[in-house]
Amino acid sequence: MSKLIIVPTPIGNLEDITLRAIRILKEADLILAEDTRTSGNLLRHLLIQKPLRSFHAHNEHKVVMELVERIASGEKIVLVSDAGTPGISDPGFLIVRECVKQGVDVETLPGPTAFVPALVNSGLPCDRFCFEGFLPQKKGRQTRIKNLVDEERTMVFYESPFRLVKALEEFSAAFGPDRPGCVCRELSKFHEDVQRGTMQSLAEHFTNHPPKGEIVIVVGGKDSKLEVPE
Repeated sequence: MSKLIIVPTPIGNLEDITLRAIRILKEADLILAEDTRTSGNLLRHLLIQKPLRSFHAHNEHKVVMELVERIASGEKIVLVSDAGTPGISDPGFLIVRECVKQGVDVETLPGPTAFVPALVNSGLPCDRFCFEGFLPQKKGRQTRIKNLVDEERTMVFYESPFRLVKALEEFSAAFGPDRPGCVCRELSKFHEDVQRGTMQSLAEHFTNHPPKGEIVIVVGGKDSKLEVPE
């Protein structure tokens, strides 16, 4: 039966690719990639040669129907993102939705995604949480933050290193300077860094130590506590 297969790729350490993911990539007729250069590097590392095609936020609306028709006709098409699981703050939702609408099966492999290790590593409750992804850069940003003030679950955000301090300062103002949190940077990579503390102390830390790389912010819910060394 024809299907779209979603394959998560390593967020940093290439050893995190699964044996099943490697097999599926080898069997694919076509691999849809957010950035063909990035995915090409991964395929070369895995000694896999397969056709690659760009599929990203700027073209997915234009090509999604064509791709769904190709899958329905019997082609084995695999979707990957630059890092992590497609659809999680990356392209993927549109083609999955259209496949479901057209009765085309979708299979999603389990695998890497940045927010799960960040959440578990934070030391904050992870039995219940909400994933917020990237906040709007401008319009609607403050409204989103305001709506989370009374959220009791642990909250998880993705953020650019260029906006990290701004985000922490906004969280400090909205949630209170003593609200506990954790900033995870470059997860699974050589320069992995985890900083725990309050919104105020984290904002001060990254003001003095400008960050680089991929960042996940974990924020404790209302009334949460986090014990960190003095």
